[in-house]
Amino acid sequence: MRHAIAMLAFASILALSPGSAPQAAEPGEERMKGYAELESLFADWRAFEHPPLRDGAPDYGATVMARQHAALKDYQARLAAIDASAWPVADRVDYELLRAEMHGMDFNHRVLRPWARDPAFYTTVWTEQSDTPAHEGPVHHGLVELWTYEFPLSAAAADELAQGLGTIPPLLEMARANLTGNARELWLAGIGNLVQQAQALVELEARIAGAGPRVERARREALAATESFVAWLQAQAPSKTGPSGVGKENYTWYQRHVHLVPLSWEQQVDLLQRELARAHASLRLEEQRNRDLPPMPVITTAKEYQERGNAAVTRYHEFLAAKDIMAVEPWMDPAMRAHVGEFVAEDQRNFFAIATHYEPLTLYTHFYHWWDLARMREQPHASAIRRGPLLYNIWDSRAEGMATGMEEMMMHAGLYDAQPRAREIVWIMLAQRAARGLGSLYAHANEFTLKQAKDFHVAWTPRGWMREDLDLLGFEQLLYLRQPGYGTSYVVGKYQVERLLMERARQQGADFNMRGFFAEVDAAGLIPVSLIRWQLTGEDDELQALLAHLGADDA
Repeated sequence: MRHAIAMLAFASILALSPGSAPQAAEPGEERMKGYAELESLFADWRAFEHPPLRDGAPDYGATVMARQHAALKDYQARLAAIDASAWPVADRVDYELLRAEMHGMDFNHRVLRPWARDPAFYTTVWTEQSDTPAHEGPVHHGLVELWTYEFPLSAAAADELAQGLGTIPPLLEMARANLTGNARELWLAGIGNLVQQAQALVELEARIAGAGPRVERARREALAATESFVAWLQAQAPSKTGPSGVGKENYTWYQRHVHLVPLSWEQQVDLLQRELARAHASLRLEEQRNRDLPPMPVITTAKEYQERGNAAVTRYHEFLAAKDIMAVEPWMDPAMRAHVGEFVAEDQRNFFAIATHYEPLTLYTHFYHWWDLARMREQPHASAIRRGPLLYNIWDSRAEGMATGMEEMMMHAGLYDAQPRAREIVWIMLAQRAARGLGSLYAHANEFTLKQAKDFHVAWTPRGWMREDLDLLGFEQLLYLRQPGYGTSYVVGKYQVERLLMERARQQGADFNMRGFFAEVDAAGLIPVSLIRWQLTGEDDELQALLAHLGADDA
């Protein structure tokens, strides 16, 4: 029956005129009233999602969290009372986004419980901007984003920073009571995050010199509280003996109903194993093809790095325009050029630095991220629901999937025709992402320890480029253990984007072009690829399957 329904849906798509997406219905009075209710609910929901403050810091105490989880049902009931069945697809997508966010809160309370299981959740000081719409992984609601400050500080900025740092002592005091979980590996690995916070606070001393006694006092007290908290975590660590992964069933539920990814844990294992094999096999074929070519030249100086990095950005944008792959907007060049990076000594190069010191473009194609963030600033989405970052990393299949997909798509489009050896790097990067994603899947199934996930990650990354002695390995695998589905989103999202490209090309026929494809995907916003697919093609089989699973999973 499901197959028959899917075939009927596909047949209806083929009946659409070439090059056209499903036509939205005229917004009638009832629809407009209903959508206004959705917008009002969204505003209330986002305010509700923030916990109350205690001593200026967000309160994640057991009583407060139990009260929030109970009240969630009222918001879900308000959403269910809105009948969106006759709305245009784009508006129904917004409805599904809100439903997914509510499922995310439910999962956080039932399973993930970062405030009770994950010490890293209480990290407050962030020194670098994320390349995605929000921080990857669970974070609390009172962050201090040091990277947003200009030093030396103005008087207003000093007061703001002092206020932010001042929340750290009460937050960490509450954390001692809140952290009742037994997830051993989350506990042990999370200690490192707080150690890094302490180091950032030490280094901050010189930067705020002369900014006044209030901010210096706040820094000292935040540092003392962090160091004391680290000592407490270390003292508690021997008593933590439980698993950290959420388990296969919970992982699948989260993917289906929060991130709206229509693949189970088992299906994601199959996909990533296939991509790991394809990447390794393709690398060997590239090496065979290039066997008579000289080795790739490696960047050896800071001057050369800046020259080649900036030249790569220029060449990339010229390539996109010349091949008519996408419209190159004025803000795209500065958005990417600001993240060219810096020269790194050979003995300190992590996986991605190794790649960029051979050919910067192999990673810069992944920098679709910075275009995404610039687009959110320059071309804000008309929908308030899509305008800012979705909660619970719901954007990951689109953000990471498109960024990862661009690496291989641009290679096939001819970006490295004059640099055949660079094609080898593309396959190495895909292998690395498949390997680390598989490690994270087995860790969430509690079939791998965190060390085993790291070892698998290292073993299946070609040429020994994934180094055990640098921070990147631990950062990635801890993030993926903290945030189910993030480690697989690169490869799974890439598959979803490629499938959407295939379906859109088939649907539009001779009218299909890459420029139009990227334009319409970008216009949809940073939302799950499954919903972009529905909006662009009219095909709702994935959504219907997810909704059917929701009923079955909750039965």
